[in-house]
Amino acid sequence: MKVTFGFTPCPNDAFAFHALVHGLVPAPLAVEPVLLDIEELNRRAGAGELQLTKLSFGAAAAAEGWYRLLRSGAALGRGVGPLVVAREKRSLEETARGRIAVPGRETTAFALLRLAAPALGEVVELRYDRILDAVVAAEVDAGLIIHESRFTYREHGLVSVADLGEWWEAETGLPVPLAGIFARRDLDRELVDEAAGRARVTLVTAYDLSKKKLAELTHELQAMVGKQVIVEEETDASLIGGVVARIGGMVYDVSIKAQLERLKIILAKG
Repeated sequence: MKVTFGFTPCPNDAFAFHALVHGLVPAPLAVEPVLLDIEELNRRAGAGELQLTKLSFGAAAAAEGWYRLLRSGAALGRGVGPLVVAREKRSLEETARGRIAVPGRETTAFALLRLAAPALGEVVELRYDRILDAVVAAEVDAGLIIHESRFTYREHGLVSVADLGEWWEAETGLPVPLAGIFARRDLDRELVDEAAGRARVTLVTAYDLSKKKLAELTHELQAMVGKQVIVEEETDASLIGGVVARIGGMVYDVSIKAQLERLKIILAKG
């Protein structure tokens, strides 16, 4: 199966997804890469255009009806947050009241800026790779920069006004959640789980399991299938005891009901 996969042309994404795009690692699906600016990906998610897509966490809530977050591929960390830069050093509050270029209103960077400096002046949306030049040319007073721009702004003669990643970490003690990889909800769940190195298991028991017993069974199932499992519990009193585990097209039935039925067959033959 081949699916569309939207991500950005920034160096991080190009490196992270190179092997998947070129078939250099085993995967249950092939991908057709769609390289777009992060804000364009955020906007297209509103119509569910791509089957797999990178999205800013700042835009994730609006796309929740179309997409679900995968457990792998997210971009978050420390010391990697967006920066506010300008031609001269000023306070963040003063800078934010001016004309400031941002990489999109749905980006995580803009969400952080609004949290750190609520009293914003004129906001100008530009593609992320045009912001530094706009600040240098005095088209705007300051710029909110992401991706590789946060490492190259000094080469343009600009100064850092605020590191919003550092601000977030100081406020919360947590790494900055920048973006994640999302799967469209109509994609087969088993295929998505397999691509993420997981298996979905339906575990049917005669009664509700204790947390300890569920953890023990989950550990045994993971050892059996060789990957992380997502357990969905069901109860069926007719099983009497034991469990039935459904993994994909396979069924492992070690319930008391099944054992009694097998015993009944053996006795009938005897």
